[in-house]
Amino acid sequence: MNKLINDNLYETRKNLVEEIDLLSNAQFNSKPDMNMWSIAQVCHHLVLVEEASIKAIAWGLKENDHTQKERKNVHFILLDRTKKIKAPKIVEPDVKSFEVPQIIDLLNDSRKKLITFLSTIEDKAILKEKSMKHPALGELPLDQWIEQIYLHEQRHIEQIKEIKLLLDVKQ
Repeated sequence: MNKLINDNLYETRKNLVEEIDLLSNAQFNSKPDMNMWSIAQVCHHLVLVEEASIKAIAWGLKENDHTQKERKNVHFILLDRTKKIKAPKIVEPDVKSFEVPQIIDLLNDSRKKLITFLSTIEDKAILKEKSMKHPALGELPLDQWIEQIYLHEQRHIEQIKEIKLLLDVKQ
């Protein structure tokens, strides 16, 4: 895998864990508003997205369509938080309470699955050649599916920081 992508996956996940690591379970599961997710739900959503992305990339690799799809500016789209993106049902978080260590374990598991899966792809160039429809971004080359994982996570780290401010969590 590309070192830059690997570094971004690692750095973003490290930043996410640092944001949640010291939260109490009450802070972690509090919703600042009934129409908002708790920090725990945001993190559970990230786990679900990572797992769904693995499935989508695997499915895309099996497809016979080799036509190169248009590359999108996923950085701009995902990091622009002025534009709300509705989560598809399949990646909506659970409403139950979570404990911080439990979510960190789920995050570690999903990341290990991702890295293991990506290591099985012998010819990484195929990721640029094949594409799969993304629910929010449309048809997306498979290498950009990998990129969207850490960019999506960065988007939600900003959301977590906002939730912490709304809950008046001391840094």
